[in-house]
Amino acid sequence: MPGRDQEPGSYYVGVDVGTGSVRAALVDQRGILLAFADQPINQWEPQFNHHEQSSEDIWAACCVVTKNLRETCWDKAGHFFDLPDFLSWKATGVSARSLCSLVCKWTYSAEKGWDDSFWKMIGLEDFVADNYSKIGNQVLPPGASLGHGLTPEAAKDLGLPAGIAVAASLIDAHAGGLGVIGADVRGYGLACEGQPMTSRLAVICGTSSCHMGISKDPIFVPGVWGPYFSAMVPGFWLNEGGQSVTGKLIDHMVQGHAAFPELQAKATARCQSVYAYLNSHLDLIKKARPVGFLTVDLHVWPDFHGNRSPLADLTLKGMVTGLKLSQDLDDLAILYLATVQAIAFGTRLIIEAMEAAGHSISTLFLCGGLSKNPLFVQMHADITGMPVVLSQEVESVLVGAAILGACASGDFASVQEAMARMSKVGKVVLPRLEDKRYYDKKYQVFLKLVEHQKEYAAIMKGD
Repeated sequence: MPGRDQEPGSYYVGVDVGTGSVRAALVDQRGILLAFADQPINQWEPQFNHHEQSSEDIWAACCVVTKNLRETCWDKAGHFFDLPDFLSWKATGVSARSLCSLVCKWTYSAEKGWDDSFWKMIGLEDFVADNYSKIGNQVLPPGASLGHGLTPEAAKDLGLPAGIAVAASLIDAHAGGLGVIGADVRGYGLACEGQPMTSRLAVICGTSSCHMGISKDPIFVPGVWGPYFSAMVPGFWLNEGGQSVTGKLIDHMVQGHAAFPELQAKATARCQSVYAYLNSHLDLIKKARPVGFLTVDLHVWPDFHGNRSPLADLTLKGMVTGLKLSQDLDDLAILYLATVQAIAFGTRLIIEAMEAAGHSISTLFLCGGLSKNPLFVQMHADITGMPVVLSQEVESVLVGAAILGACASGDFASVQEAMARMSKVGKVVLPRLEDKRYYDKKYQVFLKLVEHQKEYAAIMKGD
């Protein structure tokens, strides 16, 4: 009846017969297109400028598209994988999922398993059917051996012998954390030498950054993901902080500056990267002061892509205060420095949130592309006041993945044993504690920036 409310679950098919194809869509009562299908129509040209089509062919095309709407990339799907689990499946033919993927990305509980009420609440109750066969009903800890190893087909594709052990996987950042956080630090005079692994924070820093801290008992940190049980190191709870853009932000600030073409030309002439050139340029212009003091009146808030941790506010924007009319290479270098410092201040904010909730962190373990930049590393040490440990192998994500393979092969009794044997310290960078007062003051400004940004937003939203 006109005006009567539709029953939930009412859907409508719209069919459009065009010159070259038939198109169909499945539309709900709100007018939202839920599925789409199309099918070409045959055309004949018996002579020039004479065109014919077959009504039977058109009807057949209408039937095809309508059937395709009923059989969607959804009804035909046998499995839904996170990427690491898909790769494991391709390698072994085993559909078992990694605990890491399911706990961190799929709302799975290491203790309770799947939550049927969640899938039903969001309209994906199909996932509950057949004992969760589409999303995983066999869940293995990272490093567990999968099936009988590489299948003959996968072995041929990879150029390896069939049957080689394949491990249940980790997400890339988690593999990086695994590759550095368990390193043997004896002989370096670090506080964490006599402390449990829970005193270490792994920072995987590239395009974006992840901050991985572990604990024996679950710790809930506002704005920080987790706690996830056994999602990185077996037997430990994981908290995962993060910054949405770090390396990407540095590129954005540097490449968008008016002096970037000059920087490129000079760096190329010296056969250096632009960042190696900027670091040496900062040393040139700092004179007698520590290099970090060049930003005494230039401050950056780094959330150009929202804040992931610990504020968990995607509406936040980037901020820069202290700009001048000049746009020469000195200005670019100092803006670059201020951006690196802002990222380090963001790490300090995450650490403070984690410690306020119950973590006790004494040492940073950095890996990823940005850990190759000595300025980035030193600023993290100076601004957090903590020593930074760099791995002997820069590609710590790959080392972490190899640790899983070593466990799956049976060469080590546990992931922890493999971590201690395969993770090596390359370098330790100590904080310049004499500069602490300066960075404490800059950190106060850093916190004021976001406080003021929120005040500005409140003003603009007001009457």
